[in-house]
Amino acid sequence: MSNSSSLTQFLLLALVDRRELQLLHFWLFLAISLAALLANGLILSAVACDHHLHTPMGFFLLNLSLTDLGSICTTVPKAMHNSLWDTTTISYPGCAAQLFLFAFFMSAEFSLLTIMCYDRYVAICKPLHYGTLLGSRACAHMAAAAWATGFLNALLHTANTFSLPLCQGNALGQFFCEIPHILKLSCSHSGYLREVGLMVVCAFLFLGCFVFIVFSYVQIFRAVLRIPSQQGRHKAFSTCLPHLAVVSLFISTATFAYLKPPSIFSPSLDLALSVLYSVMPPAVNPLIYSLRNQELKDALRKIITTCFLRSNKLHLFFCRTLIV
Repeated sequence: MSNSSSLTQFLLLALVDRRELQLLHFWLFLAISLAALLANGLILSAVACDHHLHTPMGFFLLNLSLTDLGSICTTVPKAMHNSLWDTTTISYPGCAAQLFLFAFFMSAEFSLLTIMCYDRYVAICKPLHYGTLLGSRACAHMAAAAWATGFLNALLHTANTFSLPLCQGNALGQFFCEIPHILKLSCSHSGYLREVGLMVVCAFLFLGCFVFIVFSYVQIFRAVLRIPSQQGRHKAFSTCLPHLAVVSLFISTATFAYLKPPSIFSPSLDLALSVLYSVMPPAVNPLIYSLRNQELKDALRKIITTCFLRSNKLHLFFCRTLIV
C-alpha cells in the first residue's frame, strides 16, 4: 500500500501495447499537434495583423486560440514521449502541473465560448447596443474574467486533489493526469467527498453557462428567421454555426466522459472520448471558424501569400548570391 507522501511518479495508460502501433500513435499525435500549432498560430497572426479582425469576435477568437494552444501543449507532448520511448511514467510534480494546466485551459475555454455566444446574441438580437455592450474595455474585462475563472478553478481542484492521501497504487486509467482517475487512488473518504462536492458545484456553474448558451441561440435563431433577405439570414447563420459546432463538440464529449454511468466502462471508449475533448478541438476549432468566416479566410490567404512571396524572394536572392 502506497501513500501520497511516498509516491514519486504515476503510471499513465499506454495507448497500445504493440511497438509498431505505439510509433503510429506517436506520428499521429505529432501530425495533430503540428496541425493545431500551425492553424492556431495562423489565426493569432491573422487577428493581430489584419485590422478587419480587430473586432470583439476577433479578440475572443484570439483568446480561444491561446487556450487551444495551451491545452494541446499540456497533454500531447507527454503522450508522444511515452509512445516514442515505450514508457508510461510521469513524475508526481509533473502530474500535478499537467492536471492544473489542463483544468486551467479547459475552464478558460468554456468561459470564452460562453462569452462568444453572448457576443453573437448581442450582434444579432441587439445590434444597436453592440458598440456599447461590447466595447474594448468590456471585452478586455470579460476575457480577463474568463482567464481568472480558469485559474481559480484549476487551483482549487489541483490543491484539493493532491492533498488527498493516495493508497490505491499509482496506475492511472488515462493517458494524461485527470481528476477522476486520481480520485480512484484516494483512501480518504472525506477528502474524496470534498473534491466530488467541488466538482458538483463546478458542474452546476457550467450547467448555468450551458443553459445561457441554449437560451441565447434560441433567441438568435428566432431573430435570424425574421430577417427578410436570404443573404442576411445566410450571413447571420455563417457567424453562428461555427461557434455552435465548437460548443457542441466540446460539451457533448466532455459531459459524456465525466457523467456517463459506471456500468458503461470501457478503456477504449474512455480513451476515444478523452482524445475527442482534449486533443481534437485545438486542431478542429481553427478549421471550423475559418470555413465560414470570409474575413478570416481573406486574412489567412493574405498571410500565406505574403509568406510564400517572401520565401520566393529569399530563394532568388540566395541563388543570385551563389551565381555571383
